[in-house]
Amino acid sequence: MGHKHTKAEILDGALAAAFEEGLSQLTFGRIAKRLGISDRIVVYYFPTKDDLIGEVLYAMGTELQETLAPTFTTPAADHRELLRTAWPILARPAADPVFALFFEAGGLAATGLEPYRSLVPQLVEDWIDWTAEFIRGTRARRRAEAEVAIAILDGLLLLRQLAGPTVANRAARRIIAAAPRAS
Repeated sequence: MGHKHTKAEILDGALAAAFEEGLSQLTFGRIAKRLGISDRIVVYYFPTKDDLIGEVLYAMGTELQETLAPTFTTPAADHRELLRTAWPILARPAADPVFALFFEAGGLAATGLEPYRSLVPQLVEDWIDWTAEFIRGTRARRRAEAEVAIAILDGLLLLRQLAGPTVANRAARRIIAAAPRAS
């Protein structure tokens, strides 16, 4: 009898396939071939492609949070301070594939394609909520500062994807230099 794959192993294979080929190329057959298993095993754990894509997007978000969490040791005063802390981590080449997938998912969501249209707004909402936990203040203030931080970071990260690291880093330096330091 062959190796029995777990849901986690199949998800890891799906995430690797998405990083290499993109979300739009993700199929049960490609994942099965990559893992050397029947596509029925993939379907056993992920009954629909929407289920699979949802799990891949969630895993991608979790990976990003795990990357950032060690740098957020003290809550930031505001979005500027959070940007100063987060940008050097997010601007690493190792983070580029995660954001390439995120922006691909965002583009597919913007066209109205399911399941992206339903999943990506929740992913962004979860990202804002998670980020708000690393900002000081009332709940409403933390939320507002997190929204601004995510808007700036996503803009810089998209610029990094499209125009390259030099352009994005130059823009980030200007934004950080222009922002007064929190007292």
